[in-house]
Amino acid sequence: MLGVKPGAPLNAAGKTDAERLRGDLDQYMADRGLRSTEQRRAIIDAFFDSTEHMSIDDLLLRVRSEDPRVGYATVYRTMKMLTESGVAHEHKFGDGFTRYELGDANTHHDHLICLACGSITEFEEPLIEQLQERVALRYRFLVQEHKHELYGVCEACQKKPA
Repeated sequence: MLGVKPGAPLNAAGKTDAERLRGDLDQYMADRGLRSTEQRRAIIDAFFDSTEHMSIDDLLLRVRSEDPRVGYATVYRTMKMLTESGVAHEHKFGDGFTRYELGDANTHHDHLICLACGSITEFEEPLIEQLQERVALRYRFLVQEHKHELYGVCEACQKKPA
């Protein structure tokens, strides 16, 4: 099955998050009368099969290796649809590129971004989440969403000679 990683954890309904998100996308498209074209399916499959934060250019290269007819505008419109449906999250890490990852309203993680090589590491830290909740409560602030990004130099780049 495409988009399902071996050993992926199952949710309460016995589905992986990717399977649930594919179902959400199918429903979103059906509700809006959007067609599932061959090129759109190829883009969606490539996106779901990726484990990295992909730019439109990254995704285009991956999809074109299978179907050279796929154009930039088709990838762009498909990613816009995935973002609007909540299936993808859009990130701007300050390097001029928009990157996408599978979106899931039920989970949250933050990012470490290496300024030297551009690697992006996801992490979860409950203490950060608890502290954010305490700050919001102190100021009677209702948080709708947030992002936490740390910029620096990864371990591998620190070990490289200057």
